[in-house]
Amino acid sequence: MLSAQFAALADPTRRAILARLSQGEASVNDLAAPFAVSLPAISRHLKVLENAGLICRSRTAQRRPACLDPHALRGIADWIEQYRPFWEAGFDRLDGYLEQLQAGDGDGPRH
Repeated sequence: MLSAQFAALADPTRRAILARLSQGEASVNDLAAPFAVSLPAISRHLKVLENAGLICRSRTAQRRPACLDPHALRGIADWIEQYRPFWEAGFDRLDGYLEQLQAGDGDGPRH
């Protein structure tokens, strides 16, 4: 599922759709409004997001509003979180290096 979610998030239109859905459910027409693409193209984007488990769709008469699945991004966040120690260690090294530069003569590293 994680691979499908990352593949779905790779497209900027789908990321924009998710950003809009974070504000509440929306119809295909609502979601298509800011884009210069057809309604069928938006429907295909929604299908990719739905298949990846990132959104859910309901049916109310003729309407099929989409909504962000509140638990959808948890797996992605958990996967990314495991790399936090790596990032923090890198930032700590950078902080130390910058402190050395500021304490020195300000010329930076010598080659």
